[in-house]
Order: sequence, then C-alpha cells, then structure tokens
Amino acid sequence: MKWHEMSENTVLHTAQTNREKGLDEKEAKGRIREHGYNELKEASKPSALLVFLAQFKDFMVLVLLGATLVSGFLGEYIDAIAIIAIVLINGVLGFFQERKAEKSLDALKELSAPKVNVLRNEKWSKVPSKELVRGDIIKFSTGDRIGADIRIIEAKALEIEESALTGESVPAVKETNPLHDENLPLGDQTNMAFMGTLVTRGSGIGVVVGTGMNTAMGQIADLLQNAETVTTPLQRKLAQLGKILIIIALILTALVVFVGVLQGHDVYSMFLAGVSLAVAAIPEGLPAIVTVALSLGVQRMIRKKAIVRKLPAVETLGCASVICSDKTGTLTQNKMTVTNVWAGGTTWGVTGTGYAPEGKFRLDDRDVNPQKSRELSQVLLFGLLCNNTNILQRKKEYVLDGDPTEAALVVAARKAGLEREEMLKQFTIVEEFPFDSTRKMMSVIIQDKEGKRYVVTKGAPDVLLTTSSQILWKERLESLSVSRYNEVHKAVEDLAARALRTIAIAYKPLSNHNKLTEKEAESNLTFLGLQGMIDPPRTEVKEAVKECKEAGIKTVMITGDHVITAQAIAKELGILTKNGKVLQGTDITSMSKEELEEIVEDVDVYARVSPEHKLKIVKALQAKGHVVAMTGDGVNDAPAIKSADIGIAMGITGTDVAKEASSLVLLDDNFATIKSAIKEGRNIYENIRKFVRYLLASNVGEILVMLFAMLLALPLPLVPIQILWVNLVTDGLPAMALGLDKPEDDVMKRGPRHPKEGIFSRGLGWKVISRGFLIGIATLLAFIIVYDEQTGNLAYAQTVAFATLVLAQLIHVFDCRSEKSIFDRNPFGNMYLIGAVLSSILLMAIVIYVEPLQAIFHTVPIIGRDWLLIIAMASIPTFLLAGSFLTRKKK
Repeated sequence: MKWHEMSENTVLHTAQTNREKGLDEKEAKGRIREHGYNELKEASKPSALLVFLAQFKDFMVLVLLGATLVSGFLGEYIDAIAIIAIVLINGVLGFFQERKAEKSLDALKELSAPKVNVLRNEKWSKVPSKELVRGDIIKFSTGDRIGADIRIIEAKALEIEESALTGESVPAVKETNPLHDENLPLGDQTNMAFMGTLVTRGSGIGVVVGTGMNTAMGQIADLLQNAETVTTPLQRKLAQLGKILIIIALILTALVVFVGVLQGHDVYSMFLAGVSLAVAAIPEGLPAIVTVALSLGVQRMIRKKAIVRKLPAVETLGCASVICSDKTGTLTQNKMTVTNVWAGGTTWGVTGTGYAPEGKFRLDDRDVNPQKSRELSQVLLFGLLCNNTNILQRKKEYVLDGDPTEAALVVAARKAGLEREEMLKQFTIVEEFPFDSTRKMMSVIIQDKEGKRYVVTKGAPDVLLTTSSQILWKERLESLSVSRYNEVHKAVEDLAARALRTIAIAYKPLSNHNKLTEKEAESNLTFLGLQGMIDPPRTEVKEAVKECKEAGIKTVMITGDHVITAQAIAKELGILTKNGKVLQGTDITSMSKEELEEIVEDVDVYARVSPEHKLKIVKALQAKGHVVAMTGDGVNDAPAIKSADIGIAMGITGTDVAKEASSLVLLDDNFATIKSAIKEGRNIYENIRKFVRYLLASNVGEILVMLFAMLLALPLPLVPIQILWVNLVTDGLPAMALGLDKPEDDVMKRGPRHPKEGIFSRGLGWKVISRGFLIGIATLLAFIIVYDEQTGNLAYAQTVAFATLVLAQLIHVFDCRSEKSIFDRNPFGNMYLIGAVLSSILLMAIVIYVEPLQAIFHTVPIIGRDWLLIIAMASIPTFLLAGSFLTRKKK
C-alpha cells in the first residue's frame, strides 16, 4: 500500500486502529497469530555436515580420492596420506569460509529495536519490538531506533538518520502531511519512518504499517537471501583446468600402461607406474598452493588496510572491469563541510575538510582574515550560537556529537577562531525555538554581557527571505528590496549549482525582555547571509579513479543522494565523463531489464536509487560480460554487494550487514585502497599462472619421459616412488615460492583480463607443452647416455634421470617468473624462490646419497663427472627457448 499518500484518518481506518486508544492486547495477539512476529525470517540453511561434505563434490577431488584408494591398495602409503591431507585441509578451509559468509541476516536482526513505546488498551507501555503488529500506535524520541515501518502522524522537530537505507548524507526531516506521488523513493517519503533507522532529533508518534518481512528492511533481507553468490573467475578457471587435466591424465596413463604391456613389461608394474603417472599428471598440490598464495595475498592486503573475508576475492578484484561505488562515506568523507560563505554580495571560499578546525578563508585567490569583515564574522558567529552540536576531540580524531549540518557550521566558525565555549561566555542563550519541518527554521534568543538581546535564526533560505525585512549589505543595514531579494536568490542558485546545501542566517535586536512567541521572534528579521556546505570528496579518490581508468577499469557512482549533488561530486572526481549519462531511480523503474542492459555501459552516475535498483544495475553490467565490484557501507548496499562478483564494504562507517555480505572490507573506508587490492589481485592471478605453468610443464615432462621410453622399448627411466617424490616434494616448494613473486612494473598499465579468458591463454598452453616436451627429452637423453655407458646399470641410469628431471624443473622455475624470458627478470628478485630451489636440491641429494633412503627410492650415488652431464641436459629446455626469444627480440 502507498501509506505515504494517505491522510492520517485514512491510515488509521486502513490499519483498523484508534489514535487515542491504540489496539487492545487481545486484538494485537490475534494479529500476531495471523501475520507472525515482527522479525526477519531466515531461509532454511543446510546442516553443517552437508556443508562440509559439499566441499568434496568437485570431480577433480573425487578422482584424487579414487587415486588415493588405488595407491593405498598398492602399498603407496606416502602418496595416499599426502593427498588425503591436502584434500581434508582444503575441505576444512572451504567449510569455515562458507559458514562465516552467511551471517548477513543476523546482522540485519541487530538493527531492530529491542523495545518500543506502544499504546495498548489506552496506556503507553514498553513491549519487545518483535510483538509489534500493523495498527499499533508507537511513540519515539531522540536516540530511539525505529522498530517497524510506520506512517508518522505527529512530528516535533523530528529528524531520522536513514543513511543505511537511503544513502543520504544527512538525517531526513520528517513531517505528517500526505505526499501525492506514487513512485517516491524511500529517501523522499518524509512522512514515513522505517525499521532499523535512528531518531537523531525531536520526537514523534506513528502508526505501524509494516512488520517483519513486509518492511523496507524485510525487502532487503529477502533480496539478500535470494541473491546469488557468483563463482569467481579463479574458481571457474581452476574447475576448467581440473577437467582438462583429468582427461589428459587418464588418456596418457592408459597409453603408458598399454604400450608398456605391449613392450613386454608385466601388468602389475605397469599398472603401478600408470597410477603413479596419473597422480603426477594431476597436480593435487595445486588447490593447496592456490590457497596459500591467496592467504599470503590476504596478509599483504591487511598491511594495506583491507581485510579479505573470502580468499578468492583479491584475485577476482584483479580482473574487475567496473567498480560500482556508493557515494556517501566511500567516495566522500561523510562529514558535511562548509565550503562557501555568502554575505552582502561577496562569496568567500573556505578550505579544509571534515571536522578538524583547520582551514582558511579566501577571497579572490588570497587568504583573508574573517574577523575583519562584519558580515562574514556575524554569519559565522550566529551559525555557531544557533546550534546544539559539539565537535569532540578524541586523541587526534574529531568526532561529531549531534547533527552533521550543524557540525559544519561549528567547524566553519572554529576556522575563523570562534570557539563555542568562549562565545557562550559572552552570549547567554535565553530561549530556544527548535527546528521543525513546518517552519523549516530554528531560533535562539541570546543576551550579551551588556544585557542586549537578539533573536538569531537559521533555516532554509526561501523561508528566511520571506520573514526578513532588512539585509546587512556592505556593512550597512538596508531594506530587503526586490533587487536585494534577487541578489540573495541568485546566490542561492549559484551555490546550489555547485551541489551545495545552503543554510541561511538572520537576526534581529530586541528592544525589551518581553516573552515572545515563535511567530513574533521570527518576523521582521535582518538577513545576514548563507553558508554553503557539502559532503566533500576524499582527497585521494580522484587520483585513484584516474589510476583505475588507466588500468582499464570504469568507476560508476551509485547513490541514494540527489542527482545534482551526485553529478557535482562525480565531475570533481573524474567519474562523470563528457559523454557519460546520468540516470535516476525513477528512470530505472520504468526500464525493462533489456533496456537497462542496452545503455548500462554508457552510464557514469546513478542517483536516487533503491536497493532493488542497485541490484538491477549490477545484474545488467554482469549480463554485458563485466566483472563487477560493488562498494558500499549501508544496509541498502548489502544485496548488491552480495550479488556482485566482489563485494567491498567500508570498515569504519559500514554497517555489520554490509560487512557480512562483502568479500573485502576496507579498514580505512578509503576508495584508494581498492587500487592496491586491484594490483594485488592482478599479481596473484599472474603468480597462479606461473605455478600452474611450472607444475604442468614438470608433470608433462614426467609423463613424456616414461611414454617415449616405452615407445622406444627402453626400460622405465623412473620408478613410481621417484615420480611421487618429485611430484609431492620437489615441485611443491618452488611452486609455493612463485606465489610470493612481486608484481611486474606494468601490471597496472594493462587492461583487465576478460572474465572468459582461459587459464592457458596468452600462450601459456604452448609454453607448458614445449617446456614439458623438452624436459622429457632432456631427461630421456641423460638416461640413454648413462644407460649405454654403464652397460645396463639400470639403477644408476634411473638415478641420473631422476636428478636430471629435478634440476630441469628447478631451472625452469626461474623461466616461469616472466611471460617473456628467464633473462627478463632479476633471478634474485625473489629470495623465497632461491631458498625453495636450494631446499629442493637438498631433498634430491638426500635420497641419492643417504644410504637408508637409497633402498626406498631405488637410487645409487652419482659420480662427479656425471653431474656435468646432468646440469648440461637440465639446462637445455630453458636456455634453448630463452635463446630463441632473445634472437627474435633483436630482430
């Protein structure tokens, strides 16, 4: 129902209630039985056991478990235990991440008021908010949290902070009159109050018109529950890789076994070799190494003021093509700041942002002393005195205690050297007429040390102009003529064109101390001037937006604020381009899904939007193939945050709901931190490609050396336990060290990769096959040379092949650091890799030279001169291709 359009009597009649008596207890309980409690319903969740078991349904994991079972039957317990350990660790990590991710609704529930004042049986009493029903009459005042959606029927200077729902920078002023507009967004429904919002000033009475899931908060909860959690590009690529590897592994393994049996090898030994190669071909350590790489990325992000709640989030942000950013508190400071003061035909600029009293007054590009201008100093002084807000200093932080608009006036005065405590020693506030939505102004009567009294009024410029008869102009009092009225009106328009919210200041001296009514006090005023304020952009955001643009990432502003304000901020930050479009929520409502998708890539700014609109925008961008990052801090942002490819919440101003729905939380609420996350994400993906390249080339080499030997009717160059040792131990450490590689210099100069880009794109597949082929050939040649020299000493030849394979892979790992060549990067640029390679060499040497291990690994000591052969053969795969690259580069 459109409650905001109804009159008070119609609301009471429709809700079947009585303004003076409220509901009786019997009727209230009946409505609870019929409609349920006033609480957010939670969708049924799978049991913890089912969530845990779901971690093992991936086909690659099932094949690994099958290989583990076969290995166990064949006595290969080392391999079986290693694989099971890796699979279990990944399963446990996935289980805890998934359980932690679904707390959004619990955070929403925390926003409901615990108890509310309700009129029941003609008496006011406190009841739990969950027992509210439609038709209940409730009252509320400053500091109360609204317990349900209500139609306001009485308001006294009432203001409600709704930024979590609407994105508005300042509390909404409330009234009681019907609003005759069917499609008003929440932020413009000034006669309504919504569940979970906070009363910041005044008091009111209202009729409950929506409870539980039928509230604005309930609609968001429903969107949140039904929002799909999008799989990340990394998850999709790894799933794709797993399927490819499994198919290749099964085909090659079957081929090796088949050829081996044809060559006369016994079935058992060939089956054992086949299983070993299957396990070698599938890099079962890959999920663990990916997890470790992402975890290390998370640690680096914490140092850069960002907490990653879901491991793949950093990598996903690295391929984001669009960042949809909330305005209030994300791109702006969420601190109203006076930037201009107009008085007597002159406009002064005010520097400095936020609540710190640091800034200067400027006129014609030069600093001025505000105390030397009567008009300016009086506008600032009276804005300070007609005020109930304080700015508290806690350590080095300045904290708001009161209304953001009044705070801006206090800070502007302090920048001119006017301290409230000092001014209250010179002026005593005798009486106050609080602000209300009907008068649209607030007044105080002050008395100076000489006993003179003045009325000081602040409020909407159009209202103060109608109640003023004089104006202070060029330090002289003049009557407010038509020409002067037009001058003021033009100043208001000029400030509004800059998206500034204007507050007018007026006063009048009193000739006696007689008691005055509001109307008497606020008539025949002298108009002093205007203060123009805005929630200013964060200083570092403009540069961050520019760098994102250079990286091929579009920033889009999505806000519940007014279109003029949104446009001004977007222009200043470089978000709104010359040909960029601006859409309002009403435009989106009238558009079909297809119509929005058609223009969504051309829109830079969305203003006056609802949670449903935000969700619709994210879906439209995703439908056009974009990887979408959505930032926000409010409850209204949560559904879109959850549905985006990556959701980013603000750590300081963000609600718990937004944080729980997000993948990434910015500790400093700084949009610029996202730039660091993008760089980190891109680097992590490149590092994942590096160790995929390394592991697969190594595994291809292992399979091909066995396959070629069988095709040539040679003995097996490697025994199964040697293959497993190379695959599970020697490969793992260097691959993990590649995950710590620093980003290349041009990582933020490239465009984002396409979300459909395969893991083997950009020539990676060819590099895996070519390097793997050469590693296999080099290992087989070393085996053949030594086998012929040693006249059939198979154990020695196999040990040489084992050492050649290990060293070829360890040299190849340095080539994997660059997409170009091993010579393109400093080999000592990653000391973790140096340590990992030395450790792997040591592990290789141990199984060759430690006598008790020789029997297990079927190795024998290698004599000195054969190490020259091993090193030479191991160097061929990398340096042969590197040499061809350098030749092409010179040409």
